[in-house]
Amino acid sequence: MTLMSEARSGISDVIIEVAKVEGIEPEKLRKKVVEGRITIPLNPIHSPEPLGIGEGLRVKVNANIGTSPDHKDIDEEIQKAKVALKYGSEAVMDLSVGGDLDEIRRKLIKAVNKPFGTVPIYQAGIVAARKSAVVDMSEDDMFSSFERHAKDGVDFVVAHCGITLESVSRLKKQKRILDLVSRGGSFHTAWILHNQKENPLYENYDYLLEIAQKYDLTLSLGDGMRSGCIYDANDRAKIQELLIIGELVERAREKGVSTIVEGPGHVPLNIIESNIKIMKSATKNAPYYVLGPLVTDIAPGYDHIVSAIGGAIAGYAGADFLCYVTPSEHLSLPTVEDVKEGVIAARIAAHSADLARGIGWDRDIQMAKARRDLNWEEMFKLVLDPEKAKKYREKRKPKDEELCSMCGDLCAIKLPRKYLRNEGE
Repeated sequence: MTLMSEARSGISDVIIEVAKVEGIEPEKLRKKVVEGRITIPLNPIHSPEPLGIGEGLRVKVNANIGTSPDHKDIDEEIQKAKVALKYGSEAVMDLSVGGDLDEIRRKLIKAVNKPFGTVPIYQAGIVAARKSAVVDMSEDDMFSSFERHAKDGVDFVVAHCGITLESVSRLKKQKRILDLVSRGGSFHTAWILHNQKENPLYENYDYLLEIAQKYDLTLSLGDGMRSGCIYDANDRAKIQELLIIGELVERAREKGVSTIVEGPGHVPLNIIESNIKIMKSATKNAPYYVLGPLVTDIAPGYDHIVSAIGGAIAGYAGADFLCYVTPSEHLSLPTVEDVKEGVIAARIAAHSADLARGIGWDRDIQMAKARRDLNWEEMFKLVLDPEKAKKYREKRKPKDEELCSMCGDLCAIKLPRKYLRNEGE
C-alpha cells in the first residue's frame, strides 16, 4: 500500500512525524497527501527520514550529483552527497552517466538517509548506446530500468512522460533558440523521431503506475521541454507538455501514486510567478520542483547566485522544491566545493521564500538578538556555513574582540547602547 492510499484510511506514523517537523496539524497534512498537494517520497526498501514536499510546507532543496563519462569517481560522489546533506540539502539525486551505474547508485543510497532520486531512462539509454545507440533502447529496457531502481530503494524517479508524438511534432514547428536541454527529454525525443512511435512511458503509463504502486515510488514527472535559455521560457512547447503532465498527475492520484511536477529551467524574473500559477492550475496544485530557475544566461561561474535569485522568487510564488545549481553549471562536472556552494545558495533561496511566506522566523530572530548582543559564538551557531563565517572573521581580526574590523570603535550596534538605551560602557 502506498502512503497516499494509506492516508485515505487515516493518519499514519509517517504523517505524524512529518506534521511534527513542519509544525502543522496531522489531519491537515493527511488531507493534502490524499489530494496530491503534498508528497512524502519514501520507498520502504530505503526508508529514509520522512520529508514532506508541497503546499504550505517549508521549501525544500535537492542536490544533484553523479558521474560523467569523463569522471567516474564513486568515492568523490559519496563525499558530494555527504557534503550536500551537511549543508542543508533535504534530498539527493544521482544523475550518473559514467561507470558502473548500478554500483554507483547502490553505494550512494547507502550513504544517504534522506529521500534519494534517480532518472532511470539514463541507464536505459546508456546501456543501449554502449551497444549501438540511445534510440535503440526497447520499451522493456525503459520500464525495466524503473523497476531496477525501485528495487534498489530509490524513493523518487524522474519520468519524462510529457514528451509525446504530438508535443515533439509541435516542437519541430516552433522556433526555439535551444530546442532541448533536458537530457532525458532529448533521449525520448530522439527515440520518438527515430522509431516513429509514441513514447512508451506515455502510451503505457498505467504500467509505470503499477511499478510505482508496488514500491511506493514517487513519480517526478520530468520537464523534458524545459527552457534552456530565458528567451524560450513559457513557450508553447513547455505549456503543451505541462497540460499533458496535468492529465497524468490526475491518473496517478486515482491509483494512489504520489507525484511531483518538474519545472523550468531558465526563466526571466517577470514571468516566474505566471509559470508557477499556470503549473499549479494545470496540475491541481501538485508539488512543483524547479531547477533554479536561472534568471539570466550570461553568468557561468556564478550560476548558483543566478539560481538563488530565481529560486527565492519561485519559492515565494508557490514552488515547493528547489533543485540547486552549482557554480560549475554549464561548464563542468561539479567538485565537492561546488556542491557545497550550490546547496548553500539554494538553502538561502528556500529560506528567504519561507520567511516571505511567514515560515521559519525563529532562527533569524535569534540571529538578530545575537548581533544586538555582539555574541559571536551564538552567531556562528546560527549561520548556514559557520566555517566560512569564522574564516572571514579570523582573516582580519579586530583589536576589540567584541567588535568586527569593519567599524571598530565606530560600531553602529555598540554606540546606541550608550546614547539610545543608556546602557553605558
